[in-house]
Amino acid sequence: MDMKLLKQLLDNVATGKLSVEDAVQKLKHLPFEDIDYAHIDHHRSLRKAFPEVIFGQEKTSDQIIGIMEKMMLQENIVLVTRIDEFQADRVVSRFPDAVYHKDAKMVVLKKDEIPIRGKGTIVVISAGTSDIPIAKEASLTAQVMGNHVESVFDVGVAGLHRLFDHKNLIDGASVLVVVAGMEGALPSVVAGMVSRPVIAVPTSVGYGVSFGGLTALFAMLNSCSSNVAVVNIDNGFGAGYMAAMINRV
Repeated sequence: MDMKLLKQLLDNVATGKLSVEDAVQKLKHLPFEDIDYAHIDHHRSLRKAFPEVIFGQEKTSDQIIGIMEKMMLQENIVLVTRIDEFQADRVVSRFPDAVYHKDAKMVVLKKDEIPIRGKGTIVVISAGTSDIPIAKEASLTAQVMGNHVESVFDVGVAGLHRLFDHKNLIDGASVLVVVAGMEGALPSVVAGMVSRPVIAVPTSVGYGVSFGGLTALFAMLNSCSSNVAVVNIDNGFGAGYMAAMINRV
């Protein structure tokens, strides 16, 4: 339950539109609801201004749907990450208003339009075309958290002239998310161009000695640009979430 719904519920009790008993029923699952295979954190929106996010990987479609059914009673938006096409087809058949973003492997179900809460523009940059799925995960996460987001794809260090063509957009960003595999050099380059926080996302894209993204991760952790912070390998969601939090300040 988010702050808006809680205030609306209390206003309805105060004006007599809702009985105290009915309000108790609506609030009885705070702070969490036990449905056997999940303890749903209905209190998270009140604490963090965004509801619990469903990690779809390794969950069954029935489990995802069951959690969503409970959450939609109390939330304006439900976000599911790392969900494959088969799972998503079942979710969308149960919730026709849900949208599956295949490139990001995410499902978004919302009741109303999401107001812009961020104070600036988040720019998401991918080094290569192969990094786009992780960049899309970051971008969509930031968007559903109420931010204006711009994206630039395939501007890695093998051809830096492509990056410089977007310098005005980069200079105007309040927060940047830079996604790169291979040697993971792009975040350092971008961070050296701006006075804004850069969230670096290593991806598992690369040949043998990339070690599934470890090479990019180590490179980013060793960046000589002081305004770089690093999330886990392929963690576009974490980067988008952190960017959204920074953009609220």
